Amino acid sequence: MSTVAGFCADEFAEVRTVFTEQVESGAELGASLCVTVDGEAVVDLWGGYVDREQTTPWGADTLVNTFSITKTMAALSALLLVDRGELDVHEKVAHYWPEFAANGKADIEVRHLLSHTSGVSGWDAPIELHDIYDLEASTARLASQQPWWEPGTASGYHAINYGHLVGEVIRRITGRTLGKFFAEELAEPLGADFHIGTAAGLHERIADLVPPEMPEFDVSLLPQDSVMYKTLFQPMLEFPECNTAAWRQAQIGAVNGHGNARSIARVQSLISNGGVLGGRKFLSDKTIDLIFEQQSDGVDLAIMVPLRFGIGYGLPQPQTAPQVPDGRVCWWAGLGGAFVVNDLDNRVTFAYAMNRMAPGLIGSDRADAYLKATFAAVRG
Repeated sequence: MSTVAGFCADEFAEVRTVFTEQVESGAELGASLCVTVDGEAVVDLWGGYVDREQTTPWGADTLVNTFSITKTMAALSALLLVDRGELDVHEKVAHYWPEFAANGKADIEVRHLLSHTSGVSGWDAPIELHDIYDLEASTARLASQQPWWEPGTASGYHAINYGHLVGEVIRRITGRTLGKFFAEELAEPLGADFHIGTAAGLHERIADLVPPEMPEFDVSLLPQDSVMYKTLFQPMLEFPECNTAAWRQAQIGAVNGHGNARSIARVQSLISNGGVLGGRKFLSDKTIDLIFEQQSDGVDLAIMVPLRFGIGYGLPQPQTAPQVPDGRVCWWAGLGGAFVVNDLDNRVTFAYAMNRMAPGLIGSDRADAYLKATFAAVRG
């Protein structure tokens, strides 16, 4: 039977109990869980196995594809540039990236990209998954498209192209790709083992994803001109592909960041710890306040669930994420169950990453159990 390793402060003992139950019962295959308070880890747990055959234990430095947790790293990279005065979220995207003005997109603002309200939530067909590995070509395609709805009026989750859009703005300003900028400005200074474009030498530490049992679904029943269809099926994520070297090495800043709970919490605790970490101030209060400027609140056009977006993060939405507490809180989730929450009221960051994916686009029963135990301890 798999055991749980790591440490847990006494006041979070229930978190360890719940995590151990999920690992030992086999509900988890392999997973990691981390909670920071004031930027310091108070829970850092891992357990289970990296492979379906359960031959290799999940280790302290095991990495896994965290899917859309990657978007929070892209958003934070953009906020760094905002803080330095190099990027204005209320400026037109075309100010930084002139080609983006084509086909009715001249008035789209940077905040619309960061909050999934730009109208450009995916690619016009035909497009294959491999096509998006070519950053230059696939990003140029986005610049030439028409928006699929009126920008700024609603969110349509930028499921697979968020990093292409935000990353191109970053590249136009800095000359560096999102993966390179994130590594040099966030991951390396913070000592965080999180990668957008994971070098081949690290692949032996990556746990294999085990896709969820999905209900049989006839895609042809969806209207092919719907935002949902065009966003989620042009191209469609293919789970076996997500275990390949080509996928891992590509820079897909929406969905292929590789890390673990510790590295997610390390980077994201910049937000909950007031922009300061490791004795260095990365973000001002004014920049952090931008996250909480609500950009949309309603049923998302792409994934058809109620969402509230600030700039770069989701804001509390009890229908969709019932265990995310209210208050000055921002969060996001990765496909299959990975989760991050920044609770600024309590200077707490929660992070969870795993390899056995649950069905559903946001959260899982396991994530909910850990969130509930964590915030019961934090908020009493």
